[in-house]
Amino acid sequence: MIKKTYTIALSLIVLTLGACKKDLLDTNKNPNESETAQSDYLLANAIKSAADNYYSTANTMDASLLFIQYWAKIQYPDQDRYIFTNGSFESGWKSFYTQSLADLNVLIKQGQQQNNPNYTAVGLTLRSWIFSVLTDAYGSIPYKEALDISKITPKYDDQRTVYIGLIADLKTALTTYNPSGNAIGGDPVFGGNINSWRKFANALRFRLALRIADREPDLAKQTITEVLADPAGLISTESESVQFVYASSPNQNPIAKIFETRDDYRVSKTLVDKLIGLNDPRLAFYANKTATATPEIYAGLPNGVTKTSSSRFDLTSKPGNFFTKASAPAVILSYSESLFDRAEAASRGFSTENAAALYQQAITTSFQYYGIDGASIQAYLAQPAVQYNASNFRKSIGEQKWIALFGQGLEAFAEWRRLDYPQLQPAVEGVLDGKIPSRFIYPGGEQSVNKASYTEAVAKQGPDLLTTKLWFDVN
Repeated sequence: MIKKTYTIALSLIVLTLGACKKDLLDTNKNPNESETAQSDYLLANAIKSAADNYYSTANTMDASLLFIQYWAKIQYPDQDRYIFTNGSFESGWKSFYTQSLADLNVLIKQGQQQNNPNYTAVGLTLRSWIFSVLTDAYGSIPYKEALDISKITPKYDDQRTVYIGLIADLKTALTTYNPSGNAIGGDPVFGGNINSWRKFANALRFRLALRIADREPDLAKQTITEVLADPAGLISTESESVQFVYASSPNQNPIAKIFETRDDYRVSKTLVDKLIGLNDPRLAFYANKTATATPEIYAGLPNGVTKTSSSRFDLTSKPGNFFTKASAPAVILSYSESLFDRAEAASRGFSTENAAALYQQAITTSFQYYGIDGASIQAYLAQPAVQYNASNFRKSIGEQKWIALFGQGLEAFAEWRRLDYPQLQPAVEGVLDGKIPSRFIYPGGEQSVNKASYTEAVAKQGPDLLTTKLWFDVN
């Protein structure tokens, strides 16, 4: 009898708690809030959050821009000396996964559910770009299971698997786009122009084909052949460059926001010396004149110097206003880069295009972006140090692409590791035994929240160190 009474009482408690839970859910429901996010809002938010993160302090100003020696730090130089903790890259990793990728995954599904394949295709294209940024920086990453809500500890996929998967995802996106189909909204990049999105997908697929070219040359060539034959084409004008254009505060470029209150970044001496040596007029855009006049007019700061003085502030050049103004765009994939990619593919025998002509066109396009006149362009191209060297295309393309990609720290970091040019020297007082970082270390949160997957990835890829080379970084 006691057992029966207990059972009845327990049942009543469970039923009561269930009813309370339902009442609480109903009570806390906002009657004015949509249960399903609108596709245009999802797209706009995903692009904005990704652009902000791509150009964030964690990913660029205190990391890739320093590694690639575009910028240097005049104060608090730990990052410029390669001193990081496992919390240094936490915010960048989390933002990509929990904001941009999460939004895009919902957008892809909504496009399928609402019979608007263009949202699905745009979501796939942007998702592929973000995953590529992550694997470029870290190596093995959660990819296949990353956006599955039933997988709270997603497995890491090795870099080869990720790149090949992304190349396939982009092919799916290209076959999904429908220029004559339903329009899309919330597009701050192309204003809903589906043909421009298709060109971006092709250009990104081309970029990823070159990422794997030293490891999987046959697949790289096949992919590039497919892209060049695709009727959508590639980026063919500056207006088709992929970029997010910022406005005034509070929607300013994240780099501009930092410069409102800080003054501890300078242009690297490596870059300034290179541009001076080549009489490169882009220096006037990449760097500001020194606050106190110097014979050189522009003066770079050596990377990783700890002994600074107050005089060095006014005797070294800040990054140019072109890149630190509020409306400076977040460039994702430029027309100039796409031309350099085509030049490299031709150099490798992956296409029958004219490598030297494309190389010159890529440099010309970079100059024109800054409004530099034709006479200056021709004088620059005529220099023996600039002319295309077919016997060492890595040097010609690597050095000129590095100059053209100024400001795009993450992309330049990937290309420098892949092409091995320019041949940079480690930071003056770097702490990596004469080496430059080859990757980002995983955020500490992964070691505690997703430890088993993290441990398995590190065991396969190599130690979770800045100096561990990634799969695509062959030489």
